[in-house]
Amino acid sequence: MTLRFDCSDSAGRAPGLRAAVSAVRRGELVVLPTDTVYGLGADAFSPAAVARLLGAKGRGRQMPSPVLVGSPGDLGLLVDELPPAARELMAEFWPGGLTLVARHRPSLDWDLGETNGTVAVRMPAHPVAVELLLETGPLAVSSANLTGQPSPQDCAAALGMLGDSVAVYLDAGPTPAAVPSSIVDVTGPAPVLLRAGAVTAEQLRKVVPDLVER
Repeated sequence: MTLRFDCSDSAGRAPGLRAAVSAVRRGELVVLPTDTVYGLGADAFSPAAVARLLGAKGRGRQMPSPVLVGSPGDLGLLVDELPPAARELMAEFWPGGLTLVARHRPSLDWDLGETNGTVAVRMPAHPVAVELLLETGPLAVSSANLTGQPSPQDCAAALGMLGDSVAVYLDAGPTPAAVPSSIVDVTGPAPVLLRAGAVTAEQLRKVVPDLVER
């Protein structure tokens, strides 16, 4: 049975978060608000849950899911080393609309899709998302839409597309922005801007002057 919770106040947020945490631990899917658009989340360390996420979206393995974390410290669970540029970007833009592509730990027992040994990771600036992530640990989270459809800024739009493929919907009202996160690859000698979004190239270059735009 699909559950939807009004998380706009503490009365609805607490039971909603409990239900979402339980769903994630059962390997089910949840929809959560972020500071960009609504996201579809699953346990990042459960290959079956991630496969369920990709299937719900109609998305292939060649488009692996990004991962959201609840604190910068959680990044240590996913990657062994980060270049100084990555840490400078995190200090300036996390939490917020910046996704970093880094080499993940080879020892991780997960399957996000065809990642070529990398992970795209972000810490969102939305209190409901952060509270959930602090309880669940890292989540595989992609926009809560069917592939090819607009990314939803409200829970109703996500529900209309994903329906009962999702166990729990956390509704916190419209998200602040429809702009997706910017994506910067930090796996090479210089950071590379893969997608311009919530953080502009000009803003990024103030922190990492050697930024390359692809």
